[in-house]
Amino acid sequence: MAPRKGTEGENDTGTLGKLMVLLDLVTHAERPLRFTDILAQANQPRGTLHRQLGHLVEEGLLELDADGRYSPGLRLLDLAARSWAKNEFRLIAEPHLRALQAMSGETVHLGVLRGTSIIYLDKVEGQQSVRMYSQIGNASPVYCTGVGKAALSVLPDATVAALAAAIPFQRFTEHTLASPESLLAELSDIRREGCAFDREEHEQGIRCVAAPIWTADHSLVGGVSITGPAYRLTMERLAEWAGPVRAAAESIMEGMRIRLGPRR
Repeated sequence: MAPRKGTEGENDTGTLGKLMVLLDLVTHAERPLRFTDILAQANQPRGTLHRQLGHLVEEGLLELDADGRYSPGLRLLDLAARSWAKNEFRLIAEPHLRALQAMSGETVHLGVLRGTSIIYLDKVEGQQSVRMYSQIGNASPVYCTGVGKAALSVLPDATVAALAAAIPFQRFTEHTLASPESLLAELSDIRREGCAFDREEHEQGIRCVAAPIWTADHSLVGGVSITGPAYRLTMERLAEWAGPVRAAAESIMEGMRIRLGPRR
């Protein structure tokens, strides 16, 4: 969408930021939102908000139905699909994800660190599909997911401490780490072993083993994991798969070094 200048003293950067807030509100809502719903959350003047929503509808980023409700537009889906298809990190990782899935028969994830969350970039479904939260594009907390903890383990101590202090720890299950101290203690084990485990910490009945992926300058930090139901994935089985997961992570990093070269 071409930059637009507001009529109330907004500069282009401010306008773009406000448009992104609106996109976030609508796309994260559980149902389509009316103008009054958005007005209550957006903290913008009524006239400015009406104009900006109109711009987003014109560009196909939002849709407005006959009942006056706003929902994500199809152009967002097209942009996301194009971005996903051309993502070099995902392309480099894809054959290694499929190899892990073929070896284990379970679901394999690829994720990247964004703040205190892990964003799933790719997912190869297991041979026996299991209902779980993870979907491409979804975000999960770093402190109770295997990929999240693996990613944190390669960051400098000061960065980890700052992130841990910013995490709003919430118990999802009885196994969830519930404090910065418990997270930092587990990260020490992960650094020593080179892999992380999710012991039903985010979803009851779901376990995983993960290994970190990162670039030398930490411009990209993430991880790869094998995930499945606890009744199939005993801790002994996950420990057996730790080696292949670490090897896949190393192969992905080597592929990134070769393909991306100086840009990283």
